Amino acid sequence: MKHPKKQLKAVLTILILAILGLVPAATSTGIGSDVQRPLATVIIGGLTSPLIFAPLLIPPLYWWNSKQK
Repeated sequence: MKHPKKQLKAVLTILILAILGLVPAATSTGIGSDVQRPLATVIIGGLTSPLIFAPLLIPPLYWWNSKQK
């Protein structure tokens, strides 16, 4: 089983990179942006909640799971 800090670091890194990658789509004003902008905004919002809750939920769940075995 992987170390929980490494898993948490991987999850947070992926979330941050995905959010940063969608910022240009969320702030674009060119052709087709009327479709891309709302979708990018929703995806950024959906990725932000795990970014906030992952550090709070993953360590206690890992501890509880390891205690059960």
